[in-house]
Amino acid sequence: MGLETSIRPISTAGAAATSMARSSAHRPHRAFIALGSNMGDRISWIEKACNAMESTPDIKIRRTSSLWETTAMYVLDQENFVNGACEIETSLGPIHLLDRLQSIENDLGRVKVIDKGPRNIDLDILLYDDRTISHPRLQVPHALMLEREFVLRPLCELIPASTLPGSPSGTTLSNHLAALPASPTPLSTITSLAPGIPPIASLHTHRNTLLMSILNLTPDSFSNGPSPPALTNPLALANAELARLSPFLDSLSALPPNIALSIDTFHASVAAAALDAGIHIINDVSAASLDPAMLPLAASRHCTLILMHMRGSPATMSKLTSYPHGVVHGVATELAARVAAAEAAGVRRWRIVLDPGLGFAKTPAQSIELLRRLPELRRWPGLEGLPWLVGPSRKGFVGVVTGERDAARREFGTAAAVSACVAGGADVVRVHDTGEMARVVRMADAVWRF
Repeated sequence: MGLETSIRPISTAGAAATSMARSSAHRPHRAFIALGSNMGDRISWIEKACNAMESTPDIKIRRTSSLWETTAMYVLDQENFVNGACEIETSLGPIHLLDRLQSIENDLGRVKVIDKGPRNIDLDILLYDDRTISHPRLQVPHALMLEREFVLRPLCELIPASTLPGSPSGTTLSNHLAALPASPTPLSTITSLAPGIPPIASLHTHRNTLLMSILNLTPDSFSNGPSPPALTNPLALANAELARLSPFLDSLSALPPNIALSIDTFHASVAAAALDAGIHIINDVSAASLDPAMLPLAASRHCTLILMHMRGSPATMSKLTSYPHGVVHGVATELAARVAAAEAAGVRRWRIVLDPGLGFAKTPAQSIELLRRLPELRRWPGLEGLPWLVGPSRKGFVGVVTGERDAARREFGTAAAVSACVAGGADVVRVHDTGEMARVVRMADAVWRF
């Protein structure tokens, strides 16, 4: 069921109106729902609404757009909005779907004070199958969607080449978006990190680069090149990893509340224990490909997931450095496939961060090329708007270029690589020497971000 098929207008009179509410239990319908909030923890309200939609089997979210931060439209004296869209599959008819969405708004405490005014949650039906619906309670396609960038931009992430019922022949949603006047305040995607931590606004040119500080608790650190662990059984590896982490996880309550914490693991059981202890982010060097339970875990916990590019396993990746179409093309397309897998598993797009995986299934020259061409990765079709974490710290390619064999003494080469990350648009840099690299990032931000 696509949006480009023939239009089937639905009458609102008599028995036909009743048929709008009654949908065949045997044929799922495809609909697109607008998501919005500008009060309190805006991302949290949207996530609660999405979870409520999926709390019964008659609605299944297939994909979500990014979340976009926008200034208010129509009623200007209010806080910025966060807007997005989701594609759903539903057995509900249009009016029953509307009833469900309004019930969710009510259950979440929405109170409408003024039209188009502040709201903690806003759910609108944008499209329903390929239908044009005119009803006293519902207009589909949504009456004002073509004048709203905050509707069209997330929708174009999902179905950019689709046309609307009644639109001029060949006029796609992307065409409609391109025809809008430029926004005085450019929109940016936002990506949640942790409660109380400002989200990453990856498309804001004046954003600060964030630092991820590395705390090595394992003997098989990759800062001086990977060395495969002695254990090979996945369960034994996970148990050994968890045993090393347990003392640290037990001490998390002593840490200040205003930092986001991530766990670097490709074992879902380890990640689950870390999340239970208060960790906020899963950082998976395999892009969640080595443990099939990782993506369902991230989806069910609604946590942010870092998908790093790697091929094979830590033991085999050094032999997997052939990229027939170039390393940028290979990394981008393979990461796009992992993003699609994450979305199919239920991970929200606004919970995904990407990492090009410097040194992982990359030669030194390939790692340097990825650093140099990071802007191309950020613009790659299907990856636009997603934030990027880059980890050059003490990596082998830094040692090759500088001639420094001791990983702990690669701070100057790392500083140059960190500056290249900032210049290329990295949102987060992962480093060992946090104090020194914080000063490097501050200077690099002053040159390239302000």
